[in-house]
Amino acid sequence: MFYRDERLALFIDGANLYAAAKSLGFEIDYKLLRKEFMSRGKMLRAFYYTALLENDEFSPIRPLVDWLNYNGFTMVTKTAKEFTDSQGRRKIKGNMDIELAVNAMELAPHVDHIVLFSGDGDFRPMIEAIQRQGVRVSVVSTIRSQPPMIADELRRQCDNFIELDALRDAIGRPSREPSEMPPQAENIQQD
Repeated sequence: MFYRDERLALFIDGANLYAAAKSLGFEIDYKLLRKEFMSRGKMLRAFYYTALLENDEFSPIRPLVDWLNYNGFTMVTKTAKEFTDSQGRRKIKGNMDIELAVNAMELAPHVDHIVLFSGDGDFRPMIEAIQRQGVRVSVVSTIRSQPPMIADELRRQCDNFIELDALRDAIGRPSREPSEMPPQAENIQQD
């Protein structure tokens, strides 16, 4: 539930939201997402968190990052770490949980409602701490994918769970063909 006069902040775990939308067969239209939540309250900030590859001259996520940066989103990025696993496969690790949690805790005294776009159960203690400050927390993720993309403990802790699939008509667009899809977050491993 949203109130028109409440101050909102969005915290988007980019890799997590990308994976959840992909599992449901659509892509997020970030212009529509911003418009949707601006209509639900007074949006103070919309943060987007993602890791970027350091060595790539052109990262497939770079156009999205640039567009978001110019269109009202506060970008929080860091360099992803590249490593080789025990089977000799190249892996990329880029976890933004700490950055998101710190920013949410810092902004909590200035907002009435935080909307977290992630299903990561590691955020449960952060939500609990923000709620103790009198801030309501909504979580956007999905239980309609196989397996569900939201941790049960996160869903139980939040004040309001918003099924991502229910937002499809408001913030989504059909997925492009696999050959056109950027490998945005597929190769980035989260802890």
